Amino acid sequence: MSHHQTRQDEREARAQRAVVARPAEDSPPLVDRSVLDRLGRELDDDGEGYTRIFVANFITCLPGRIERLRLALTTGDLEAAINAVLSLKTSSQMVGAERLAALAVDLETGVRGGAARSDAMTLPKLAAAFLRPIDRCGSQTVHILDQWTRAASVGHAR
Repeated sequence: MSHHQTRQDEREARAQRAVVARPAEDSPPLVDRSVLDRLGRELDDDGEGYTRIFVANFITCLPGRIERLRLALTTGDLEAAINAVLSLKTSSQMVGAERLAALAVDLETGVRGGAARSDAMTLPKLAAAFLRPIDRCGSQTVHILDQWTRAASVGHAR
């Protein structure tokens, strides 16, 4: 085993441990509301509800994104796994879903590390380590974002 491969193995193991052992006080927030505020300014949301619609689309698309990720990881499809994890990461970042984005970043590190080593079992192992925490975090994130969209709807109805 080369020194480079050993370092890749160590990075992948750290990424997997980060998901399982990340202490609560070290975790990013589920949702960073300042990102939603910035999104509203960027969309020039002057009561039209564009931000609410954007967030609602994120909520609607999230199960499909996670399912594509699950399928790609469990079947060992590297290209699809990279596309799926990037989709999850960027969409999460855009709505301020910071904890979900952090999980996606950690998973992306593992996927790219496995690709560099051409290890056929990397993706299924990553599926075992990451999918349950991503599902759980996704559900918690949707709950908070749904509450936010409801509150935003009430605020715009006045």
